[in-house]
Amino acid sequence: MIGQLKILFADEPTGNLDSKTGEDIMKLLQKINKMNHQTIIMVTHSKEAAQYTDRTIIMKDGQIINIIK
Repeated sequence: MIGQLKILFADEPTGNLDSKTGEDIMKLLQKINKMNHQTIIMVTHSKEAAQYTDRTIIMKDGQIINIIK
């Protein structure tokens, strides 16, 4: 990535990857978040990817149904 983004949007960042590469990508995003204090908004259907987050917002039919911190 070039420059310091205020917010990084990641739409299914591990969607088409094998499990090892997906894990590497999630660790990289987590490192970017911690080191740069950068907000990352990720959309995913992967429960494994969601485990790397500090906060999870679960939506169904366009409505927030749960927030997990």
